[in-house]
Amino acid sequence: MKKSGKKITRGVVLMLFLTAMASMTVLAADGEAPAPAMYATFASLVPPVVAIVLALITKEVYSSLFVGILVGGLFYSGFRFEGTVTHIFQNGFIAVLSDGYNVGILIFLVILGAMVSLMNRAGGSAAFGRWAREKIKSREGAQISTIVLGVLIFIDDYFNCLTVGSVMRPVTDRHNVSRAKLAYLIDATAAPVCIIAPISSWAAAVTGFVEGEDGFSIFIRAIPYNFYALLTIAMMIILVVMKFDYGPMADHERNAKNGDLFSSGKKEEKEAEPDTANPIGKVVDLVVPIIILILCCIIGMIYTGGFFAGAGFITAFSNSDASVGLALGSFFAMVITILFYCVRKVLGFTDCMACLPSGFKAMVPAILILTFAWTLKSMTDSLGAAVFVAEAVKQAAGGLMNLLPAIIFLVGCFLAFATGTSWGTFGILIPIVVAVFEKSDPQLMIISIAACMAGAVCGDHCSPISDTTIMASAGAQCDHVNHVTTQLPYVITVAAVSFVTYLLAGFVKSAWITLPIGLAMLTGVLLVIKERQRENAM
Repeated sequence: MKKSGKKITRGVVLMLFLTAMASMTVLAADGEAPAPAMYATFASLVPPVVAIVLALITKEVYSSLFVGILVGGLFYSGFRFEGTVTHIFQNGFIAVLSDGYNVGILIFLVILGAMVSLMNRAGGSAAFGRWAREKIKSREGAQISTIVLGVLIFIDDYFNCLTVGSVMRPVTDRHNVSRAKLAYLIDATAAPVCIIAPISSWAAAVTGFVEGEDGFSIFIRAIPYNFYALLTIAMMIILVVMKFDYGPMADHERNAKNGDLFSSGKKEEKEAEPDTANPIGKVVDLVVPIIILILCCIIGMIYTGGFFAGAGFITAFSNSDASVGLALGSFFAMVITILFYCVRKVLGFTDCMACLPSGFKAMVPAILILTFAWTLKSMTDSLGAAVFVAEAVKQAAGGLMNLLPAIIFLVGCFLAFATGTSWGTFGILIPIVVAVFEKSDPQLMIISIAACMAGAVCGDHCSPISDTTIMASAGAQCDHVNHVTTQLPYVITVAAVSFVTYLLAGFVKSAWITLPIGLAMLTGVLLVIKERQRENAM
């Protein structure tokens, strides 16, 4: 408690110091324009780095994100108080919360929270838990089931995180799987699966960034070279089969086996009380709403892509608006679910309506973190981070063609980690890759695009300010910083192996050779780590 108090005190002092600096600077810099030297320089990446470092040190995400936002506002305004405040709120919070895409995601979150509350109140989740208790007999079985469900729900990463979390939480809790491990399994089957699924919102995003080429064809050809995504899926399975964990995750799993699922002594989120669940609820009260949700979201996405206006299914998915599609799909799914429960008489209409505010309440922490993360990204964008990275990659391209896939992978990792956005990383790097390799080496272009996607997913996977990471924490109802710190060693392990694999791929240019080598290296690294653990335990 003393250490925690000291960390909080240091955080508060830092915030006050920065604010005081801003207040004093207004006298010295009154009327001056924002410092142009800050734009499109390494300083543009400082705000997210500050936020990430503070979050890992203090274990407190809200104040850390705000300090990062404050630093970005100070850099943008040239340390002028008025300009800082105006930029943070007008161009930051207000701008991101008035953005149509972001609002659609928030609507989707709230409705999904309501859906989970409905399924809990109807007794569907409890019934599934009873069924799973009979069918799933071990911790390994609970984890494998989570992985399989995560792989099957490949339409969208947000949808994946929240759906898999709500369904598998009772199962993993019963088998004493830590919430940190559940969050990792959810996160690792979200973006890494979506980025290799041709029919997903991620495929649509990547296709849209490939200008002057057949984007969908390139996406398909790049799948075998998406080493990080494929190796992440392999790593999850290997860890479960080998029955071991390492780093902070090992501590969380050890505590979970002793009954502490959170490694904190208390629950981070209030669960739905068992006595509020309808005792007559059946598994069908969980399965049917989820199937309806999946179908409605698919229909919503292809609707936004023009499917009902005559476009083909694949074309409609490629042109879809995930935000609007998911919001529409989840809304109609909720309406159908309410009618379904009323017809089955497991819930009355009044009970259904009571679930709406409780579902909203459950999503407030995720919404708050998302809002801070989006605002931090807007600060980074206003400082020209995209321009800085684009110029750096262009300069590195000359004379390093065969090494460029590995370099692009590292740049993608760092950029996505610092900004918390994989799609933004796609938008910056993929057009550069196409321009560099389009006419000179088409095969190396495919590998480099795959490296860009892999790096973006890698950075997004472990970044504390990534929306997917935030969703995984919300889906598992795990403390966000715990989720980040426990999965970071796993991400670094796969990233290191992927980097070496991309070095080989730049010269060999064959996935059939490099991918098996990558799998062998990953397995070897994990065997070495397990052996060292065994030796240290003796």
